[in-house]
Amino acid sequence: MNKSTYNKPSTLEKRRYLRKNMTEPEIKLWQYLRNEQLGVKFRRQHSIGEYIADFYCTKLKLVIEIDGESHFNDEAIEYDSIRTNFFKSLGIGVIRFNNDEVMTNIEGVFEIIQKILVEDKNN
Repeated sequence: MNKSTYNKPSTLEKRRYLRKNMTEPEIKLWQYLRNEQLGVKFRRQHSIGEYIADFYCTKLKLVIEIDGESHFNDEAIEYDSIRTNFFKSLGIGVIRFNNDEVMTNIEGVFEIIQKILVEDKNN
């Protein structure tokens, strides 16, 4: 995969907008992911191809998505499936949490992410 797959110039303005206008759940999770608190660097609103991932760890090749209500209709489910398959075709894993999980159980979300990190280190 070439470098032009990541952070394409055509997505720059949208990425900037999304970083400046993060949702409350994104802000909450970012407090746990930022500054390499887990021993790896996560980027927020990172583009991969034409898609923009909420959070991405280059070292782990892992996307973390936080899904709000707009992700639960048939059209959005299909779009997310296509997106996930694209990421997987590049060898990138995807984990998804919904807004409610992040807002009411951030510790549980954090534990799941930590478990994935431990599993990656053991492989």
